[in-house]
Amino acid sequence: MSSPTPPPAISVSWDGEAIIVSNIEQDLPPAPTGHDRGEVVAAGSSNPLTPLPADAWHAVARAAVSPEAVATQLRRPKTPAGGLLMEEHVEGATLHSILSKAWLLELFPGIQPRTGMEAMEIADPRVEGMAENGQPSTLLRYTYKNLQHLRSHVWQTIQGTLTLNNYAPSILGRKVTRALITHPVEFAFEDGTESIYALVVRDGITRLASAWQVLAGPESTTDEAATTAMTALFGAISPSKSREAKPLTQRMATGRDARRLALATEFSRDWTGATPGLRAIQIAQTYTIPVQIVVGAQKHEGGLGLAAEDLFDDAMRSILASVHLEFKEWDQAAQNVEVATRALKRVMQLDLGGWDKDDLRIIYGLAVGRTPAKDFPKEYGDPEIPGTDLWRAVYLVHALTHPDLIGPLKEQSKAIKGDRRMSDKGFAGLLGPIVDQPWRSAKRDVTKQARNAWANGGVLTKDVLSISWEPVPTSDFTSLIEAALEDEDNARCTLAVAGGIALIADKLLTRNVGSALLAPKDKGGVPFRADVKDVIGELARPDNELGMWTLAMAAQRFEADRLPRNSATTRQIIRRSASDAQTNDYVHVVVDLSAPDRIARDAAGQPIALTQWDVVWAADEDRARKEMARKNPPAPPIMQQNVKVGPQPNTTEATEHASPTEAPAPPLPAAQRAAEERQALREALNDARHALDELTKIEPEIGTWPPLFTAEVLKQLHDVAQDLKHDLYQRLKAEESDAAELKNQEEEREEEEAADTDR
Repeated sequence: MSSPTPPPAISVSWDGEAIIVSNIEQDLPPAPTGHDRGEVVAAGSSNPLTPLPADAWHAVARAAVSPEAVATQLRRPKTPAGGLLMEEHVEGATLHSILSKAWLLELFPGIQPRTGMEAMEIADPRVEGMAENGQPSTLLRYTYKNLQHLRSHVWQTIQGTLTLNNYAPSILGRKVTRALITHPVEFAFEDGTESIYALVVRDGITRLASAWQVLAGPESTTDEAATTAMTALFGAISPSKSREAKPLTQRMATGRDARRLALATEFSRDWTGATPGLRAIQIAQTYTIPVQIVVGAQKHEGGLGLAAEDLFDDAMRSILASVHLEFKEWDQAAQNVEVATRALKRVMQLDLGGWDKDDLRIIYGLAVGRTPAKDFPKEYGDPEIPGTDLWRAVYLVHALTHPDLIGPLKEQSKAIKGDRRMSDKGFAGLLGPIVDQPWRSAKRDVTKQARNAWANGGVLTKDVLSISWEPVPTSDFTSLIEAALEDEDNARCTLAVAGGIALIADKLLTRNVGSALLAPKDKGGVPFRADVKDVIGELARPDNELGMWTLAMAAQRFEADRLPRNSATTRQIIRRSASDAQTNDYVHVVVDLSAPDRIARDAAGQPIALTQWDVVWAADEDRARKEMARKNPPAPPIMQQNVKVGPQPNTTEATEHASPTEAPAPPLPAAQRAAEERQALREALNDARHALDELTKIEPEIGTWPPLFTAEVLKQLHDVAQDLKHDLYQRLKAEESDAAELKNQEEEREEEEAADTDR
């Protein structure tokens, strides 16, 4: 029997590009029968290597394009060597998986580790491991507030992923060729909504999102692709009218089945003759996706010692880390969040470091953003602690750098990363994107510099790491100065950590400040070279009153929901006028020990804004003076009371683009049509200005991911705006030229008339 002739390659147009489609198939796979799906449930439930509840097996069966092939892999072999399950050995466990093709409409995006360091508008769910009869299960429970929270989270994950990467042209041409790693999940809800069971994608979320982009079409935006996915996955859920009605999981699945049938009908309608249309190709290339479904986790004897409920999630994160830390890297902040939170989870589960597990759970909740700062004092059992984001950071750093805890955390972090050693700077770098979680959105313009400062040692000074100290709760950081100057360790280290975090977060102290050695003061310059941790350590010396006040004032003035006026950053996109800048009353100030309020002021009596130069100067005034004398520069800026500091407001107006408008009815005279179009143009420009202003207002709610605009979108908008500006400018110059010419002609005519009169 001869093999079927492979389909010919087809060239299609996709977003202005010619894409060669090489593997288009003429037939979509048929829907499986209920009996075939039942075989999957029966085979999986009877295999001791795959302990999953029935609801999870039904989710696997619904997703499988060929349930009979899945059931074959799941059946117990006659001999141990005859098993068909795929084995994958990771630290502490062996994972068992099946290979299959799954329907696109049965795959939900899981939590995206790449954005774990970002401030997202829609919070991740609470994740809990599961166990079956004391054995680890590959079913995880994702707990959302309600069904809308889940819907919004799916939309955000798809849209944010596509904003970062988009493989749509490749998938259109060749389908998804590498299997996505998936496993079953129970979607639980705090509001009492019954649970939903489905498969989630843990590795390959970009491929999944790109498949939805292909299905949405070449003209669709990332927003529209995410909406297409969300609508298809949730669809119209039939109401439950009686006690005998099907569970919510099945009712949702029925809606997805109907959507899949509608796609099959579209496919048939668009394939006429020998050549398929673009819509048929979109559907064919995304209808099914290759998957690896993890269905079993076997604990290694003498392994990590994690609880059965935590073993699978740690193993799965280990697989993802091996891919994205070694081969296809996440950025450094995403890696740091992943490593630090996993290490803390292991230390907690393995009971390392001698800390009480309940206390560690509170710290873990703070670290992953599960416990809000306002709830921390109550959970910690100390109502004296202010429930602020800065105090959250102080207690988090205190716990994670405690002498009993930092050693085990470093060891587990090294094991996860596969490193042989970890320096204090390396450990500080892990803490940066955990500490800044509450203010990532508001201070996103300086997040990169702040995380670089953490990688340069952050607030992990020699004393903070070597002294057994306890934070001193207070609503006034300046009240700690007297005790700190008397070398009281608790007060001194509290000021070092709190003030140092404030200075780093607001870009008043950056990585290896010596890199700005020759820069002027108002451009981030510094008087001498030093690492961030060393500057903070010098500021917190018991004999450095200027340094103590600098730390205390920075901590006292710190605000988590905005940047200070002297953060020395250019605000992208956002239009700032001079009056806007002047109304920002949040500013860090230079310390003057001779002033009653310790605030240095200029000749007009206004507080002098703090710069990085002033911070480094305060850390070691003697060294700064020697360096200045050696280089013979102008007098130290801290003495220049009349110097105006801080970023100057940018009053440049942004250029907007105009949307095209429809032509009015033909019967109107041309002059009237022109009048209407001029009014439409004026309104469109106003609408564009309004839309950009509204986007600017929305931006803080979005967080740091996904970005408000991508570079590609901004370029498109800018090109339209530039074209419009050019056209209007050319018309303006032409009108001015015509007016000047008319004026010249009029003046010449008047001169001729005057000459005639004289004659």
